[in-house]
Formats: sequence, structure tokens, C-alpha cells
Amino acid sequence: MKVGILAIQGGFHEHAQLLSRLGVPFKEVRSLADVEGLTGFIIPGGESTVMDAFMQKYGLKDWLMQRAEDPSFTIFGTCAGLILLARYGLLDATVQRNAYGRQMDSFIAEVEVKGVGRVSGHFIRAPQVLATGPKVELLGAHDGVPVVLRQGKVWACSFHPELAGDLALHAAIFSC
Repeated sequence: MKVGILAIQGGFHEHAQLLSRLGVPFKEVRSLADVEGLTGFIIPGGESTVMDAFMQKYGLKDWLMQRAEDPSFTIFGTCAGLILLARYGLLDATVQRNAYGRQMDSFIAEVEVKGVGRVSGHFIRAPQVLATGPKVELLGAHDGVPVVLRQGKVWACSFHPELAGDLALHAAIFSC
């Protein structure tokens, strides 16, 4: 497996550190020149509107939409990544941006994730999942609100496990 990490904006460096600790080969992706041979992709947290604009400008959205049709291609989105996966129709979910409040309302919480265990993560201007379609599996919740989802090989969470240095989700998703 070789995982691409969208490295245009946001918290890509922390995802790279976790994959490095897991021994999972990865590559930072800034353009289509960087996507050769990838079998997985991470969309990190950051500013979803900015990342979306650059994804479209550099053709990465179209590339991702095509790659997502391959059932062996794994995608993981955290925070803004979850928003983009829902916006692109790769995750059948309705999401509200910044639903947990402003930056000063950020918090750290542990979430029990089905099949993974307890995961620690930072909720920073996190999106909230309002509704999901029938193909979406709810893997974890915080205060009764879904925060970890999976639809086939597309995984998403509304928080940042990479900022807590928690390897559990990345290991479950990419160490196969």
C-alpha cells in the first residue's frame, strides 16, 4: 500500500508522521504528478473551502472521484476531509461545518470505535454529521453524535486523531 496525503493545506504533516511511525509508505500530494501508484489517500483537516478549490484547480478532485470507483482504493478524511468526502458524494452523509463551535470551543475526547478500540482526538471547529445514508456504517459516536463513519473503503471522522498522535485509526485503515 502507498498512501497519498493531500498536502495543499491543513494538517498533512501530522498524518505523515503517523504513517511513518506505522511503517506505511506515503507520499505528499500537491498535484496530479504526485498520484502515480497510490493505493490510498488521506484528506486532512484544514479549511475545506480552500482544499476544495485547490483540488478542483489541480484536477485532484476528478482523479479522486475516478480512483474511488476502485473498491480496493482506501480513502480517509478527517474533519475538513469528512466535509469534502460528503460534498463529493463519496460518503453518503449530511454534514454541518464548524458545528462544535469556534476555535476556542475545541476539546479533546476519547471515542470508542467499533473494531478499533478507544481513539483519542482533537475536535477543532469540527463538523457534525446530521444524517447518513443506508450504506454508511457508524463506527463511533461522541455524546450520541456520529463522529467516525465508514462507507466501503471510505473512512471519515469529524476529529483529528493525528493531532493526539493516536495510531489506532490509521493502523486499522492502512496497515493491511
